[in-house]
Amino acid sequence: MKIRTIIVVLVLLGITVSAQNNKILFVMSAADTLQLNNGEKLRQTGVFLNEFYLAYKSVTEAGYTVDFATPHGMIATIDEESINDKYWKNNLEVKNEALIFTKTDSLFNSPKTLKKAIENKSDYIGLIIPGGQGLMVDLKDDINIPILIKYFAKENKPTGLICHAPSLILTIPKEENPYIGFKVNSVSPFEEFVIERFIMKGKPKNRKIAKKLRKLGLKYRRKLPKANYAVKDRNLVTSQNPFSGIAFNKLYLEALTEYLKAYKN
Repeated sequence: MKIRTIIVVLVLLGITVSAQNNKILFVMSAADTLQLNNGEKLRQTGVFLNEFYLAYKSVTEAGYTVDFATPHGMIATIDEESINDKYWKNNLEVKNEALIFTKTDSLFNSPKTLKKAIENKSDYIGLIIPGGQGLMVDLKDDINIPILIKYFAKENKPTGLICHAPSLILTIPKEENPYIGFKVNSVSPFEEFVIERFIMKGKPKNRKIAKKLRKLGLKYRRKLPKANYAVKDRNLVTSQNPFSGIAFNKLYLEALTEYLKAYKN
């Protein structure tokens, strides 16, 4: 009886460890309003739907589980601009699937706080932060963001930063920044210009991401606007825009495979 109990306990522990080693943390913005032109104009904002959902779909279909976290445990806001069909091309069925997911998924609708995510940080083998202007409002000034990014870098755990999210590397001072010298991608200067001039029709406070990344000491790479483009440098995977999902997902899954192989050895 004792031997059987021990076996059951060991099996349960094995399942727990396996689950913990298989979990990805999605950090999301919950901001819903963006100030433009020094506060003269307000615009609805949030997470870009396809930048979040295509990454989520990729890792879960590969067998990984996911937790969601926002600064104060509030439900992530979806940028209404990202629902436009032009960002989905031939994936309109997936867009509808994504919209249903945001309304019905229990984990998405009950995110952890970033503080709680930090307490449980060892449970996760990877971090993904989807883009959208919302993160330039709340995540960029959240004291927990540099703590999380530095932890995942120190542990060589795959870190995926999409479109605007590479700007969060800037929250870490240069003298303690783990990504100095890394190749990095993000929304390009021309894409920022197009977004500000023709989509938002106003300038936000936090901008010129590529220039600031270069100044900090990262090696910025880019391709043409709307390119399906992402960059992987060791554990860091960054991508350029809402059309870069295929490139990002491929590289991020590669980073997870490399990490798990190294972890098992």
